Amino acid sequence: MDKKFRIVVLAKQVPDTRNVGKDAMKEDGTVNRAALPAIFNPEDMNALEQALRIKDRIAGSEILLLTMGPTRAADIIREGMFRGADGGILLTDRKFAGSDTLATSYAISQAVRKLNPDIIIAGRQAIDGDTAQVGPQVAEKLNFPQITYAEEILEISEQKITVKRRLERGVEIVSSSLPVLVTVTATAPECRPRHAKQLMKYKHARTLSEEQTAGEGYMPIPEGYEYLRIPEWGFSEIGGEESGYGLAGSPTKVKKIENIILQAKESKKLSSSDEDIDTLIKELISSHTIG
Repeated sequence: MDKKFRIVVLAKQVPDTRNVGKDAMKEDGTVNRAALPAIFNPEDMNALEQALRIKDRIAGSEILLLTMGPTRAADIIREGMFRGADGGILLTDRKFAGSDTLATSYAISQAVRKLNPDIIIAGRQAIDGDTAQVGPQVAEKLNFPQITYAEEILEISEQKITVKRRLERGVEIVSSSLPVLVTVTATAPECRPRHAKQLMKYKHARTLSEEQTAGEGYMPIPEGYEYLRIPEWGFSEIGGEESGYGLAGSPTKVKKIENIILQAKESKKLSSSDEDIDTLIKELISSHTIG
C-alpha cells in the first residue's frame, strides 16, 4: 500500500482512581488530585496500541499524541513516544481551565483540524469522569464518521477501515470511510511495553515550559535535536471562538457532590468443596442475582 497514514491518538493524564486511599477525597467531596498519582488513562493506552499496530502494518505511518492539560501532562506524551509514537502536542492555556467535555472537545477538534489526520483513535472514556463523551463530540464537531466500543482494527485501506466492536451482547464487524474517529474499550489488547531504543531517544523530550521551570540546571535542546521539542499549543495556535473554551464554553454545572462509602452488611465464608460452591450457586439463582 502506498498510502501512509497520519494517526492522532487522543490521550489524557488522569488521577489513578483505581487506587483510592483515605486522603483521596477532600472535605467538600471533590477529588484530592495531589493525593493520587497521575497516570496515562488506561483505555487511551489501549487506543495507542491499536495505532501502533497500524504503524506495524504500514511502514511510514505517523502517530501523534494529543493531550490537553497543564504542563505535567507532557509526561504521557513522552510515555507514548517511549512505546512507539512519533511525537505529540500538548494543549495548554489558561483559557482552557475549567473545561467540561463540550469545551474540551471543542479545543481538541480545533487542534485536530491543524493536524489533518486520516484516523483519530481514543479511549472510550477517562477513569476520572466516565462520561465517554469527548471522543464522539470531537467526531461531531469535525463531521467525521465514528466507530465506538472498538476492540480491534481488522483491516485498513486507503479508503476504508474495518473494526470489530465489543458490545454487551456480542460483537459487530463494521466498516467506515476515512477520515474516521475510533474509540477503543478496555477489552482491546493492552499496550506494548516501553521500547529501550525509544526510551533512550526521547527521554530528554520536553516542552518549552518544562525547560523554563527547570531552573538554572536545565540544558536547552541543542540544534539538530528538534524532535525532542514537544510543542505546546494554546488559544493563539488553534484559534476558534474564545467563548467556546474553558468555563465560558462549559454548560455543565456541578449541583451537588456526595461522598458515598459502601459497606458490606453480610458475609459468608466458603470452603473450596463442591458442596459449598453448589449451595452458593443455587442461592444466587434463587435470589435472581444470576440466571
